[in-house]
Amino acid sequence: MQTSDFAKLWSKLSKDYKLHMESELAPVLTESQLIVLEVIVEHGTMKPSDLIPYLTTSPAAVTMLIDRMEKNGLLERERDRHDRRIVWINISDKGKQEAERGSQIRDAFLSTVLNRISSHNQQLLIYLLGKITATP
Repeated sequence: MQTSDFAKLWSKLSKDYKLHMESELAPVLTESQLIVLEVIVEHGTMKPSDLIPYLTTSPAAVTMLIDRMEKNGLLERERDRHDRRIVWINISDKGKQEAERGSQIRDAFLSTVLNRISSHNQQLLIYLLGKITATP
């Protein structure tokens, strides 16, 4: 059956990707931290709650993640000048460097995987993945 074949292949690719990212990003970054850094680079200063749609985790876990990232010098927190209840997070210079390093690691891995198939099939794969991930 095609769905079980797809599930096995997707599982293997996901596992290989996660293992690669985990080993190559360590000891400074995790994959979740890379996602946070990339979102902030793309969108600029954000509230921690703004990150929830980009992560598969709870609000409490986002707070713990940001705590670790701030401790490691990747992010900086700043209270809003007009409403002290609001906290803004900004990426630090170290965070920008690590975001760049992380995206290079990911891109190199994905290039290695995708280069196993022709350019035409790469475009087709991306097109098909776009079709199955599109919101109905």
